[in-house]
Amino acid sequence: MKLIELKQVSISYDHGNQAVQNVSFSVESGDYLCIVGENGSGKSTLIKGLLGLQPLQAGTVRFIPPMSRDQIGYLPQKVQVQRDFPASVREVVLSGCLRRGLFYSRADKQTAAENMQLLNIFQLRDQSYRELSGGQQQRVLLARALCAAGKMLVLDEPVTGLDPVVTQELYALLKKLNRSRDLTIVMVSHDIAAAVQYANKILHMDQTVRFFGTTQDYLQSDIGKTFLGRGRPQ
Repeated sequence: MKLIELKQVSISYDHGNQAVQNVSFSVESGDYLCIVGENGSGKSTLIKGLLGLQPLQAGTVRFIPPMSRDQIGYLPQKVQVQRDFPASVREVVLSGCLRRGLFYSRADKQTAAENMQLLNIFQLRDQSYRELSGGQQQRVLLARALCAAGKMLVLDEPVTGLDPVVTQELYALLKKLNRSRDLTIVMVSHDIAAAVQYANKILHMDQTVRFFGTTQDYLQSDIGKTFLGRGRPQ
């Protein structure tokens, strides 16, 4: 069942250069879609357009009922202000429920507790977020995004700066969420090896769509073979 459909989407940077050109694809329930491509290929800009954080120059993003934008949890690229956020783990995770109203309900608090337990950070709930390790901080931010995720989780380079062990733990957790919760995942990634290992669909961007389809078909495509042959792109 389709959840989101993008048709002929184009997005420009503030200075007028086009970042995304004539992009069309769809996201279906249960998908684990990885968006790959070189730096500057429009991956993050496309995600921001899908989420309504970046205006479209052309085209449409359609949410197919009962899917809606407020059922998406979003984990953006990590920036310094997030690393230094002066709040407890519990407060950061709970803030993912804010879109539901001005106050936290008992259900919100229960959801936050469940997601902290799922991500093995419940024991850190009273600690200051900025005193945590990079891997722990990313788990907190993922728990926050899960509090907002009704049907879909969107992640932009979620493993940047994490060590290999923590990276693999995060990938395994995302796959578990995708399968056990039937949570649809859309992830921007430079890690092509992980993308083809975990995702069931690949969208390869180079301002426009170079490939969109199943991972199996991507592995057999010319662009897939070329990209994989270069290893992890820089």
